[in-house]
Amino acid sequence: MTPAATPPRTEPAVKPEKLAHGSLIVRRHFEHRRISRVWAGRVVSDDQRGLLIWIADGSAARDVGAADGRPFSEVPFAEWESTPKALDPAPWRGDALMFHPPGAGYSVWWFFDPGARFRCWYVNLERPAVRWADAGLAGIDTTDHDIDIVVGPGRDWEWKDEELFTEFLKYEHYWVEDEAAVRAAGAQAVALIEQAAFPFDGTWCDFVPDDRWTVPRDLPPGWERPRAF
Repeated sequence: MTPAATPPRTEPAVKPEKLAHGSLIVRRHFEHRRISRVWAGRVVSDDQRGLLIWIADGSAARDVGAADGRPFSEVPFAEWESTPKALDPAPWRGDALMFHPPGAGYSVWWFFDPGARFRCWYVNLERPAVRWADAGLAGIDTTDHDIDIVVGPGRDWEWKDEELFTEFLKYEHYWVEDEAAVRAAGAQAVALIEQAAFPFDGTWCDFVPDDRWTVPRDLPPGWERPRAF
């Protein structure tokens, strides 16, 4: 089924030179041109290594699901495209850092326990993210590729949802455009994990957020703008 058309932007997005520490940002996932997930966070750093975002427990977020209340995971994927959908409020649970290396086909997440103890890394395989800035708001847009890698503190790792990814590839309405590129991005991340190379070298495992930051309880105006890619 052809994805629904999205109205064109009235003004072009401007790629920010550098985002300020503590500034508000939205991270968004898309299924074709449809927003499937969005949440608000704070910029930790923005430099040559990439963009690092802090998502605190309770931060505003929305997740797509069926309009009848079923979550995505409970809808047979063969029926997903024709299923009426809703983008419902779903505040983020837990504390996490999300790192976006420039041009990479993945982001790396650090999960922390309530006591701020590092719990694990999570490699989210995704379309290389595109940044934007419009009307005082900044964001980063990508498409989630569903297959992921969970990495323990000792760098033991395992694939997550590989069977799901393989199943989804059977359907024309799936949003993954290049299976080989997804798997290559995963292999690149695994090589870094096994070498204990950045960002899996202990960097940011002791991270503590700025105590001046407030938790964004609502998504900022403009969060629903068209995708940047």
